[in-house]
Amino acid sequence: MKTIIEPFKIKSVEPIRLTTPAEREARLREAAYNVFLLKAEDVLIDLLTDSGTAAMSAEQWASIMRGDEAYAGSRSWFRFLAAVQDIFGFSQVLPTHQGRAAEKILFATLCKPGDVVPNNTHFDTTRANVEYTGARAVDLVIPEGRQPQTRHPFKGNMDVAALERLIAEVGRERIPVCMLTITNNSGGGQPVSLANARAVSAVCRKHGIPLYIDACRFAENAWFIRLREEGQSHRAPLDIARELFSLADGCTMSAKKDGMANIGGFLATNDARLAVDQQNLLILTEGFPTYGGLAGRDLDAIATGLYEALDPDYLLYRITSTTYLGEHISAAGVPIVQPPGGHAIYIDAAAFLPHLKPLDLPGQALVVELYREAGIRAVEIGTLMFGRRDPETGQEHPAPMELVRLAVPRRVYTQSHIDYVVEGILAIWNKRDAVRGYHITEQAPFLRHFTAKLAPRT
Repeated sequence: MKTIIEPFKIKSVEPIRLTTPAEREARLREAAYNVFLLKAEDVLIDLLTDSGTAAMSAEQWASIMRGDEAYAGSRSWFRFLAAVQDIFGFSQVLPTHQGRAAEKILFATLCKPGDVVPNNTHFDTTRANVEYTGARAVDLVIPEGRQPQTRHPFKGNMDVAALERLIAEVGRERIPVCMLTITNNSGGGQPVSLANARAVSAVCRKHGIPLYIDACRFAENAWFIRLREEGQSHRAPLDIARELFSLADGCTMSAKKDGMANIGGFLATNDARLAVDQQNLLILTEGFPTYGGLAGRDLDAIATGLYEALDPDYLLYRITSTTYLGEHISAAGVPIVQPPGGHAIYIDAAAFLPHLKPLDLPGQALVVELYREAGIRAVEIGTLMFGRRDPETGQEHPAPMELVRLAVPRRVYTQSHIDYVVEGILAIWNKRDAVRGYHITEQAPFLRHFTAKLAPRT
């Protein structure tokens, strides 16, 4: 059979509300043209993020019902711990309420002002948590990873030669940790090859630098390795994942992605001494080490979801359905990051709206237009998210790429929903010359895109 169907049946439904163009225009003005500030009830198709937006399975809901809410040493904690250690292989596991809390603890215990943290590409919360310590976050993705429409099977790969040059330039003593993000979210949801992970691991071990993996979408990355990397097509995603993590010293994880849960995460490591410091900070900021800011029912749901994310039938559906969106808009001429990513399709907003300059925020202009046209909420990954404002001069410096991410929640939307998204994008594509830019009127010092206020360029 050629048709890839959803490998599940729908047991419960949630209504979504159609809005009129006039209503959407009013909501945009009220939100100061920042779609993060919209009410969810005013959004028809929500592709803002795949984080925490999954539909949980019957087995996960059953796990929730057996959740043990004991404050310390609950049965749910031990089920969670067993699942994490079985899949990821690290001896020390600290649960957190979400991934950025794990990042906060990791970098707070490792980094100091003047340090440098390399990554293939830091995502927004990762970069913010690195920079909050006074360290510098450096992106070292391969050159193809900065060329949206260039095809490469593993555009998320780290540039290993650039990593060696950075170590030689700043000195090993200034690099407390190296990160590898799988899949590379900021770079278009692009995977990292097993060969690249091995090479990065070898460099880090040669120089005595701990390697941590940002594991949010580890199952999707394992599936891409199985699909695209020579000699891997016969392997189960679980086996590939285990090898990936065997190359690292630890990981951070947002279980709101490939944990298939609505909340949760963890920090894992093989460094027992470091884990003591991290546990002390966990107790101060998150909670007791056997719940870490989570209810027992959430720990149980994650323990079940981690295995469901590795199911080959699910992964085939997941990657195929995302690719379906990318191929349909690309066939009509819409420029996207090629090849399509795992959890999202990334539109190249700079190529979509070439009449807008980077400081006109073309990515945000397209995000606004998607909501205005069709009630679709997406997110800008460009100058609003990753640009830099000089604190002394106020001068804005644009990001390397201007992208719009259409992140597809797991097990939530059907093909007809995606067909509607395709129609909305193509409607804007056909009148793209009329789209105007935006500028920032208010912004926070960190993660400004969450709360920034904007206005149209006149």
